[in-house]
Amino acid sequence: MTPTQDHLTYVLRLADTALILGQRNAEWCGHGPALEEDIALTNMSLDLIGQARLLYTHAATLEAALNGRKRTEDDYAYFRAEREFANYTLVELPHYGPLAGTAHADKDYAVTIVRNFLYAALMAHLWTALTASSDEVLAAIAAKSLKETRYHLHHAREWLVRFGDGTAESHCRAQAALDYLMPYTRELFASDAVEDAIAAAGIGPKTADLEAAWNEDVRAALEEATLALPAPVKHVTTGKHGEHSEHMGYLLAEMQSLARQHPGATW
Repeated sequence: MTPTQDHLTYVLRLADTALILGQRNAEWCGHGPALEEDIALTNMSLDLIGQARLLYTHAATLEAALNGRKRTEDDYAYFRAEREFANYTLVELPHYGPLAGTAHADKDYAVTIVRNFLYAALMAHLWTALTASSDEVLAAIAAKSLKETRYHLHHAREWLVRFGDGTAESHCRAQAALDYLMPYTRELFASDAVEDAIAAAGIGPKTADLEAAWNEDVRAALEEATLALPAPVKHVTTGKHGEHSEHMGYLLAEMQSLARQHPGATW
């Protein structure tokens, strides 16, 4: 398969989104609400970062064939600027939501759970579709990632129901988190020229074609959790086009600082 810029961009979108959500969830390491959850979130972070590593390695192969430029997974993760990252805005948001009093509020586990559920519900369908990709390497990555994602979805869905159908406080927090995060999911299904080219080449589906199945999964979970689906909004965020929220720069500063202070260092 002859690589194209759209092909490379698509793989980097997948990689960046997995990496940034892995970085966010890793913030619970040592701070989980319970020991079991601390370990669970850490392991899921490792899954996501592992997916990102595979995808970055594949991206490096595509880029080398496309323009001769040699890059490594570390180059993509640590030495690109904010505007070069193409992750969904949803995954870069901090763990506190609308109930936070300040920008330095404590992490809210309901925000973490709701985001993981919304993302994993999409990726369960997307990885499934990508197992039939005309890009054999991407298809193999998808097959491995699908198994991990199914566990992530199971974990998040169970907690979503537990929060929503639990105490008045847990229900309030879960509903607030859903109201806060749901508008950002519009970006997940916003088609563009990259997805059009990817679909035409048989590399992957348009996420818009997965929206109905995702909606069905979300509605079923929310009904069980006794949570209300928020009213739709018109605004569409643009993280996958490199235009990020104010939170992205701080996340990258923390994630990239050590590698940038010691470029070329190995452990």
